[in-house]
Amino acid sequence: MYFLSGWPKRLLCPLGSPAEAPFHVQSDPQRAFFAVLAAARLSIWYSRPSVLIVTYKEPAKSSTQFGSYKQAEWRPDSTMIAVSTANGYILFFHITSTRGDKYLYEPVYPKGSPQMKGTPHFKEEQCAPALNLEMRKILDLQAPIMSLQSVLEDLLVATSDGLLHLIHWEGMTNGRKAINLCTVPFSVDLQSSRVGSFLGFTDVHIRDMEYCATLDGFAVVFNDGKVGFITPVSSRFTAEQLHGVWPQDVVDGTCVAVNNKYRLMAFGCVSGSVQVYTIDNSTGAMLLSHKLELTAKQYPDIWNKTGAVKLMRWSPDNSVVIVTWEYGGLSLWSVFGAQLICTLGGDFAYRSDGTKKDPLKINSMSWGAEGYHLWVISGFGSQNTEIESDLRSVVKQPSILLFQFIKSVLTVNPCMSNQEQVLLQGEDRLYLNCGEASQTQNPRSSSTHSEHKPSREKSPFADGGLESQGLSTLLGHRHWHVVQISSTYLESNWPIRFSAIDKLGQNIAVVGKFGFAHYSLLTKKWKLFGNITQEQNMIVTGGLAWWNDFMVLACYNINDRQEELRVYLRTSNLDNAFAHVTKAQAETLLLSVFQDMVIVFRADCSICLYSIERKSDGPNTTAGIQVLQEVSMSRYIPHPFLVVSVTLTSVSTENGITLKMPQQARGAESIMLNLAGQLIMMQRDRSGPQIREKDSNPNNQRKLLPFCPPVVLAQSVENVWTTCRANKQKRHLLEALWLSCGGAGMKVWLPLFPRDHRKPHSFLSQRIMLPFHINIYPLAVLFEDALVLGAVNDTLLYDSLYTRNNAREQLEVLFPFCVVERTSQIYLHHILRQLLVRNLGEQALLLAQSCATLPYFPHVLELMLHEVLEEEATSREPIPDPLLPTVAKFITEFPLFLQTVVHCARKTEYALWNYLFAAVGNPKDLFEECLMAQDLDTAASYLIILQNMEVPAVSRQHATLLFNTALEQGKWDLCRHMIRFLKAIGSGESETPPSTPTAQEPSSSGGFEFFRNRSISLSQSAENVPASKFSLQKTLSMPSGPSGKRWSKDSDCAENMYIDMMLWRHARRLLEDVRLKDLGCFAAQLGFELISWLCKERTRAARVDNFVIALKRLHKDFLWPLPIIPASSISSPFKNGKYRTVGEQLLKSQSADPFLNLEMDAGISNIQRSQSWLSNIGPTHHEIDTASSHGPQMQDAFLSPLSNKGDECSIGSATDLTESSSMVDGDWTMVDENFSTLSLTQSELEHISMELASKGPHKSQVQLRYLLHIFMEAGCLDWCIVIGLILRESSIINQILVITQSSEVDGEMLQNIKTGLHAVDRWASTDCPGYKPFLNIIKPQLQKLSEITEEQVQPDAFQPITMGKTPEQTSPRAEESRGSSSHGSIPQGEVGSSNMVSRKEEDTAQAEEEEPFQDGTYDCSVS
Repeated sequence: MYFLSGWPKRLLCPLGSPAEAPFHVQSDPQRAFFAVLAAARLSIWYSRPSVLIVTYKEPAKSSTQFGSYKQAEWRPDSTMIAVSTANGYILFFHITSTRGDKYLYEPVYPKGSPQMKGTPHFKEEQCAPALNLEMRKILDLQAPIMSLQSVLEDLLVATSDGLLHLIHWEGMTNGRKAINLCTVPFSVDLQSSRVGSFLGFTDVHIRDMEYCATLDGFAVVFNDGKVGFITPVSSRFTAEQLHGVWPQDVVDGTCVAVNNKYRLMAFGCVSGSVQVYTIDNSTGAMLLSHKLELTAKQYPDIWNKTGAVKLMRWSPDNSVVIVTWEYGGLSLWSVFGAQLICTLGGDFAYRSDGTKKDPLKINSMSWGAEGYHLWVISGFGSQNTEIESDLRSVVKQPSILLFQFIKSVLTVNPCMSNQEQVLLQGEDRLYLNCGEASQTQNPRSSSTHSEHKPSREKSPFADGGLESQGLSTLLGHRHWHVVQISSTYLESNWPIRFSAIDKLGQNIAVVGKFGFAHYSLLTKKWKLFGNITQEQNMIVTGGLAWWNDFMVLACYNINDRQEELRVYLRTSNLDNAFAHVTKAQAETLLLSVFQDMVIVFRADCSICLYSIERKSDGPNTTAGIQVLQEVSMSRYIPHPFLVVSVTLTSVSTENGITLKMPQQARGAESIMLNLAGQLIMMQRDRSGPQIREKDSNPNNQRKLLPFCPPVVLAQSVENVWTTCRANKQKRHLLEALWLSCGGAGMKVWLPLFPRDHRKPHSFLSQRIMLPFHINIYPLAVLFEDALVLGAVNDTLLYDSLYTRNNAREQLEVLFPFCVVERTSQIYLHHILRQLLVRNLGEQALLLAQSCATLPYFPHVLELMLHEVLEEEATSREPIPDPLLPTVAKFITEFPLFLQTVVHCARKTEYALWNYLFAAVGNPKDLFEECLMAQDLDTAASYLIILQNMEVPAVSRQHATLLFNTALEQGKWDLCRHMIRFLKAIGSGESETPPSTPTAQEPSSSGGFEFFRNRSISLSQSAENVPASKFSLQKTLSMPSGPSGKRWSKDSDCAENMYIDMMLWRHARRLLEDVRLKDLGCFAAQLGFELISWLCKERTRAARVDNFVIALKRLHKDFLWPLPIIPASSISSPFKNGKYRTVGEQLLKSQSADPFLNLEMDAGISNIQRSQSWLSNIGPTHHEIDTASSHGPQMQDAFLSPLSNKGDECSIGSATDLTESSSMVDGDWTMVDENFSTLSLTQSELEHISMELASKGPHKSQVQLRYLLHIFMEAGCLDWCIVIGLILRESSIINQILVITQSSEVDGEMLQNIKTGLHAVDRWASTDCPGYKPFLNIIKPQLQKLSEITEEQVQPDAFQPITMGKTPEQTSPRAEESRGSSSHGSIPQGEVGSSNMVSRKEEDTAQAEEEEPFQDGTYDCSVS
């Protein structure tokens, strides 16, 4: 509503000493001038600019006679000031202008400036007028004066002798006697007539009073703390005609402030609270409306230590009241008690170092024009604080503080309530939350806010503004779109009185003192009147509203002295020639637009409805307005000023009216009128036969139905929101009426629809009023999105920039910097809860289902469950009818039930869990439901619940179920959590995050170190290995870093073995199902020590039972195409081996992998290794490895010119197959060397391209090579054969032959390999002839294999070539014995390339090799 902005300004008083510091400020009725009192000095200040105009200083002699000045009061026409003094005198000062057209300050412009052209009223607005103060009359009342109050043309004075004086402004009593309060009867209401009792004691007098014009009386506070309201029974103001009413329960009143618009009397009390009363229309009694008081919850350390209420002031628009206390502090409240600002907490009360500030003490305050400023004369806390006394010693001049405010447009232009934007207006700028929406339409926009714009798929302007702007537009960010009001318009029209924004959020119009101006958010330009005289000739009286591209406003024509209704087109020039003008019968106070209708409320208490339509007959497009209907409200409205807002709505009590065509925009069914906070509805009267005339009347001259008598819907209403949009899916929200009720929160008048359009029961209500509380002050409602938008003050401290020595009373030290931030709140859970409380579960279900698509709907259910649980579970008294079971049953209707319950439980303290699960069900059952629904993450949350509520055995059982399921589904993050969870259950320790592996230097093991470092096998301890072993070179199988020893301290624990058993069981299942890709993901993600486990399972699970099935499954899992034979391959020279060397050399650059071959002797130098590798190219046939499966692209690269780098070329490996180091990028240099003497025919190129096309994805190739390396180390030669077949590389077969020749190999395994290869050969002959060429190539190797098989090597003599001990002892440390002299018999031609890759190449290869099973298109892991 109202929000503080920035720092307060300081106005230094240029005259006087600190002893004559000002203590009282009072604005004139127009709030253009301010009277400031010191002990013997009266000063007049101007508001804009804020400068001192004139000062009257009382001479010393008369000052002694009169006493010090106490209070000032302005005459309604601002020509006189009455000042009361301590000795009972009233001094009447006349304010006169100095001779001639003189001003205190005049701006000087250069010649030719447009301001020199003589703008009407220019000097009056820009320059402070020169005034004189002259004392004309002195009146002695012979008693100290307690209160002054201007009442129409008289001055009402209360003195300490218990008298009320009614004095004329000329200083005469006109013969009227003073009224003795003891003769005025008081009663609890006016029905008692003259029977009321008298005050009954002699020393009673009025301490404070204020006149209320709309109640025709004045509220008073007596010196004994009692409060009351005195009103004349007739027009005569005599003791015989006065009667007073008072509430019985107020005995500690201190001050009073009256709200004329809402007919409220706010009484400040000694307790620090404010009690707000209103007058009962029927009995005349004073009824308590609400209280304004700080709560212990919000302000625990100060709520009851504020002292008595010292001052209260209602804002000029009567929408907020500001309250100060005796011990300091300032608070701002809306008219019905919503707290907006309080300076007793937060950055106002504490410095940045945490020390407490002294609260600001306020001696006097007064609102400025339109409530943009609050003039404050402060007392700056207690006198003994060090910093305050330091400040006073530095600053000699007294000062006035100006607090700056921005406010919602709803305070002055309530027709904006049918919008979904938040618009705030300040003294010279506007804040809106929809600027980014309009910018999305403008390609030229380069606003600084553009980086905050959310992208929207659909334009917010696509459908005439009839659809919701949506969350992304209205909630995109917390920043405002700030529009600076045109300085040209402000110069002569300050202050801004009204503003409005159109439905699309593209255009804004503002109204100042005269005329108006409008601004386009698309073009970033203001449009003003071209003719200044036209602008200065109109005063907008009843606000303004947008209708499509037109601005509709009610104004007063000064020249013609005529009330008018005008319509201006936005796109045309701002000129009366393009306006449509309709004369009005009386002054228009309020204006609103609904669809194609305009509704106005006039000063004669009548409502007039107009139709508005677009006319484009001539060259200029205009809008035509015609009167449709007039409704007199004088019977119901005691004073026209009491009407806060009036609007047409489509809301009615009969929902059946809108049942027929729910998708169409609904018509005007009723008038909503806010009468001093009382919401009144007048519906169309459909009881008569006039319905037919609506359609039968020609020429679109609609004769509208009359209205029924008014019905009161709600009390204490500040704002009303409704929409005419229709949405069949969200009828509850769109056809509801939303009310803001101040401190009571919000209310919604919700329609109740029968399910499936059944006929409603006649005895059931079709609407229900539901109250609910929200934590923000509502400024707009997003109907479809079930959100309330608002704003909130935030503060920033800058006092740390100053020290005590240089502060010099800086405002940055005394006050924080105030900013306004956007905020929003969900209200749906409140409505659902209220419906359930009233046993309207079916309506709640319909409403919830209509909102189930909202992104925060799960949060809505969780909020509802949480709030009900907190209230009922913590209640000290038993609840006869608990709501929690109903809420639990309601939530089960939605698929998010399981998540909602567990999220609520996780955010609730443990003590409430039993109460919660007694209502929603056993957590074990809910856990099993999650498993059945495959919702593992939610099941994991339930596991934490079970751990706290059940014995460890139950937790372990359920954790095992979840762990196994997570393993099956590849939920690796969950698996890691479950391992830690199971570990914690077994050891009784709390959950601890896994330790982070230490960074390692790159080594010959390349990218595979990543997987070794994350090993979490629990049964194998690394502590048994001597420390000296770790100084060896880190190679493939050695777990290095702390992760290898993560669980070593509990290596013998049964828990570790239990977890390992589950991991082994899962790995065995994967291997038996030939799910090698899943096995690789499993090992990589969980750090499973695959090699050591494979060594154990070599003759069991790791044995290939069916080579053909394994081959097929790997082709499928790795997206690897089956080889095919091209038609031209019969005569291909490649098949016959003519150019075999070339093909092999092409492949060798990619397939000579250090992980596929064993390390050579440590003594051979790098040069010798490279030479030996080159010298051994030839005996085998390789195929071309590509970086991707896109054959045509590779063919283009193959035909491109090649550079000749000689022996400097890089020989790659499987780890080199990255995007940056593939064959395309330069590994083809060897092709150029060997092809220099060859010429390829067309058939040969076709064969090469066919070979390229038969390769799988590059990522699959990396993964296969990684698995090949793993199986080779573990000695699973049959799996190596299968992978070698898929890759179609004869070098793998050669390696296996080397292993079988140099070691004693299990004969059973060799026999299995032989049998499997024969099966593959048969399958290739019948089903897959593409494999035949490769099988033919490796026939010599197969024959050697057969020979070795026949020798029947004993199985138990087998040891893997890289192991020096038994696999069980050394499998994690297999590399420690590598490179020893026992392996010298390995042919260098087969393995010499392992150390040829340079360190640089290893680093490059590691980038992609580190995570071959982590992510990508073909990855099975869950990132």
